[in-house]
Amino acid sequence: MLILLLTLAAQEPMKVGIIGTDTSHVIAFTKLLNDDKGKDHVPGCKVVAAFKGGSPDIESSAGRVEKFAAELKEKWGVEIVDSIPALCEKVDVVLLESVDGRPHLEQARPVFAAKKRVFIDKPLAGSLKDAREIARLSKESGTPFFSASSVRYYETMVKARDAAAVGLVKGAEAFAPSPIEKTHPDLFWYGIHGVEALYSAMGPGCETVTRTNSEGTDVVVGRWKDGRMGTFRGIRAGKQTYGLTVFGDKAVQASLALQGRNDYRALVVEIVKFFRTGETPVPVDEMLEVLAFMEAADRSKAQGGIPVKVGD
Repeated sequence: MLILLLTLAAQEPMKVGIIGTDTSHVIAFTKLLNDDKGKDHVPGCKVVAAFKGGSPDIESSAGRVEKFAAELKEKWGVEIVDSIPALCEKVDVVLLESVDGRPHLEQARPVFAAKKRVFIDKPLAGSLKDAREIARLSKESGTPFFSASSVRYYETMVKARDAAAVGLVKGAEAFAPSPIEKTHPDLFWYGIHGVEALYSAMGPGCETVTRTNSEGTDVVVGRWKDGRMGTFRGIRAGKQTYGLTVFGDKAVQASLALQGRNDYRALVVEIVKFFRTGETPVPVDEMLEVLAFMEAADRSKAQGGIPVKVGD
C-alpha cells in the first residue's frame, strides 16, 4: 500500500468531476483526495468540478444537495457546473455520487459518450435493467466503470475473508443496517452494503434467493450453483452495525465492523487505482449479480418467501 501511494504521489493528479452533491460521500472523498496535508490523503487525483444533480422526491437528497455543493465550492475550491457534458469537458475521470440510483443510467450516458472512466456509487442503478444498460454502454464505448460499497473494503471484512486463514470458502453470513426507501427496491437503498460484504466472500454464482421478511428484519438466503449457502441479515430494529462470518475448510472467521478501521479510505484507494489503470477491481458480472440478488429477494418477498432464480 505504501509503495502504491508513493507512486501515485509522484504522478500529476488526474482531474476528477463529481456528479451529484447530495451525499456525504462527496465531502469525504474530496477531503481524502484534495487535502494533501491530511494524514489520510490519497494522492493521484484531485476533485476540480461538480454537477449538483439531486432528487426532489427523496428528502435525504433534496435537503443536502445545496449544502454539500456550497461546501465543495467554498472549502475545497471545486467549480460547480450546470451540466454533465460541461463537467466532462473539464475533467479526466468522474465520480458519479448521486445518492438516488434511479438517475444513474441517464447521468452515465454523457460520461460514456465522453469516454471518461467512472466510479458509480452504490447502488449501481435503481434497477437491474438499468444496470445492464450501463454495462452495455460501457462495453460499447470501451470505457470501464466500477461500482462498490466501502464495506467491501473495510479492514475487518478483508480480514474475515483472508484466504490464507480461511482456506476455501464454504459459506458466509453478512449483516448490515437495511432501512427502506420507498423509491427503490428494498435492499438497494442500504442493504446493499451487507450484500456486498457477502459477495466479497462468496463471489458470483448465486442460483436461487429466498427472503423472509418482518418489520424489523430481513433474512435472505442464497444458494450458489456449487451448493454453497450465503446469508444476508438486514437490520431495521435493534443495534445497527455491520459484520461478516466466513466459513472455510480451514477455519471460521467472524468480524464486526467496529473491531478495526472502517472508513472510505480503502475504497478511495481502489477508485484511484481504477482511474489510473482502467482495471476494474470487481468484475462487471459480479457488480450486476449483486443487483440481481437483491431484485430476486424482492420477488421472493412478493411471492410469500418462495425461492426465486437469480437468472430470471
